[in-house]
Amino acid sequence: MGNINFTEILSAFLVLLGIIDIVGAIPIILQIKEKGRSVSAIKATLYSFALMVGFFYGGNWILNIFNCDIDSFAAAGAILIFFMALEMILDVEIFKNTGPVKEATLVPIVFPLLAGAGVFTTLISLRAMYADINILIGLTINMIWVYFVIRSTDKIQRILGAGGIYFIRKFFGIILLAISVKLFTENISKLF
Repeated sequence: MGNINFTEILSAFLVLLGIIDIVGAIPIILQIKEKGRSVSAIKATLYSFALMVGFFYGGNWILNIFNCDIDSFAAAGAILIFFMALEMILDVEIFKNTGPVKEATLVPIVFPLLAGAGVFTTLISLRAMYADINILIGLTINMIWVYFVIRSTDKIQRILGAGGIYFIRKFFGIILLAISVKLFTENISKLF
């Protein structure tokens, strides 16, 4: 499982913080609430955490079914993270959510907003670089943060304002772009 390493925990936390982007999701959560649909912070957090941990441990098994190794998946995930970062930086929509929306807490909050393809890819990619325990601690800290943000969306909007939320989204977009380049170069070199 590996030793606890605070640098790895911090790095995993920051990567997942950028990918989950709960602060950037505040406008979506507020829009759902304005339509009269309730969002349960505790359910969203627990369901998301369960999905993420399940994929974290079952992801390799799924990859083996398709005869894919972790380095290839991590390199492919880095490309996905790269495009997600571009969305955040350039205010463009590359990934479209065209699925049916019936339950606000499960869809779209839990999936794909919190526990989507980008997070799953990132978790597998991080396993190629860090010890499992450090990633799980970083993920747990993130989910605590997610809970408090969802619970406090109205208060956060009043404090930060639209401009503050916009700035945070851009800042994390640039960090994700740098992380995607690092993940790609580290894992592509392992393949050759």
